[in-house]
Amino acid sequence: MNDIVVAADSNPVLVLARAATEGDLSAARAQMGFSLAWHIVVACLGVGLPALTLLTEWLGIRRNDPALQLLARRWARAMGVLFAVGAVSGTILSFEMGLLWPGLMGRFGQVIGLPFALEGIAFFIEAIFLGIYLYAWDRLAPRRHLLMGIPIVIAGTASAFFVVCANAWMNQPRGFTLRDGKVVHVDPWAAMLNPASPPQTVHMILAAFMVSSFLTAAVYAVALLRGRRDAYHKAGFAIPFTLGAVVAPFQIVVGDWAARFLADYQPVKLAAIEGVYRTSAHVPLTIGGVAGQDGLKYGLEVPDGLSLLIGYRTDTVVKGLDTVPRSQWPAVTGVHWAFDLMVAVGFFLLALGLWLLLASWRTRRIGGDILDRRGSRLLLVLVALSGPASVVALESGWTVTELGRQPWIVWGVMSVRDAVNPAPGLMAGLWLVLVVYAAMTVATVYVLRRLARATAVPAAPQEADVRGYPVV
Repeated sequence: MNDIVVAADSNPVLVLARAATEGDLSAARAQMGFSLAWHIVVACLGVGLPALTLLTEWLGIRRNDPALQLLARRWARAMGVLFAVGAVSGTILSFEMGLLWPGLMGRFGQVIGLPFALEGIAFFIEAIFLGIYLYAWDRLAPRRHLLMGIPIVIAGTASAFFVVCANAWMNQPRGFTLRDGKVVHVDPWAAMLNPASPPQTVHMILAAFMVSSFLTAAVYAVALLRGRRDAYHKAGFAIPFTLGAVVAPFQIVVGDWAARFLADYQPVKLAAIEGVYRTSAHVPLTIGGVAGQDGLKYGLEVPDGLSLLIGYRTDTVVKGLDTVPRSQWPAVTGVHWAFDLMVAVGFFLLALGLWLLLASWRTRRIGGDILDRRGSRLLLVLVALSGPASVVALESGWTVTELGRQPWIVWGVMSVRDAVNPAPGLMAGLWLVLVVYAAMTVATVYVLRRLARATAVPAAPQEADVRGYPVV
């Protein structure tokens, strides 16, 4: 880290922030956490669904398959709705950053402004080409229309990259020096491209593709369970499920990379994740359990497991929570369980992918054709569960990232309490946000269902068989 000298008492913003009550602080954290938890699902669909749509459109053009072309067209309509909703929830988050956390933005806005500016540019590029893609479907040749969708995928992925870079900076602050409480020598590029950026951005982008894939496949798995075994529904199941299955093993590898990164750069977070209270060698890997005064209790221990995973040797020394004062410990039970849940779901999704591979090998069939074999009903049930499960894993991973950094909003530099708005009435803002997001949820579901029933677009021959079924 750069030469950082923190003189918090000399900063009037931080002194004022200490006037915030516990209730206001809790309300600000709850509001930000809820807004992020809602937005992150829509944002992931905004990254992954365009790629699914383009892949399906390309296959439809190549095979001259009306079912695939219909799928792409319906997913594109859903993509447009989700983009608009994501823009609204993202705007709310940008206001919350300034209104709820003026201590952070007032002091470090110039440091982390670059990724937000670049994200804005990517957003506008995505919006422009999304408009062309949606409204030029019948006005451009099929292959030219397909090309108009490529910038949507690139810009959507870039948006995710830039935003996660800003969050990565909060875990590994770089690109500035604090001198007498003031930020000097700002290097925005060093701040954005900090050591946490590579593992966090790759992990998040792969998660976006997995969530989009398994959520979409889950919808069509339910339809197939209800007896809709036509080519349209088989393709709607097979394409996203196959993409999710391909991404899953890469995500496991990247997750391991991210955990090893924590061992080197954020050992306190890793200690909270694994419930390691004291620095030692031969540290077991604990599954489950509840945090006590001296360690995790009631968990299942794998002897030497954590030391072996971190350093490939059973005598690897793992730093514990005893390296920092107890007042700087994250909420161990919450972080530990969130991580265990994320890992469990990740391996569940990996197992589904292996099932697909095995079924394809045994039957010499691919895609939706494997559903004609014995045992496919159980696979469909599990895939139907995989959609919600992928969202649970996504939220759990984000919980680990954010809760594991506590009590810091900027790791080792500024605490959450020092960053919060000292003004009263933050609880009222929380209730307002809950009402707004409830309304957006209802409206989004309603519009998607209406779009699924619409017949104003050219239809494939089996359109009548699928009328009224949701697209995503």
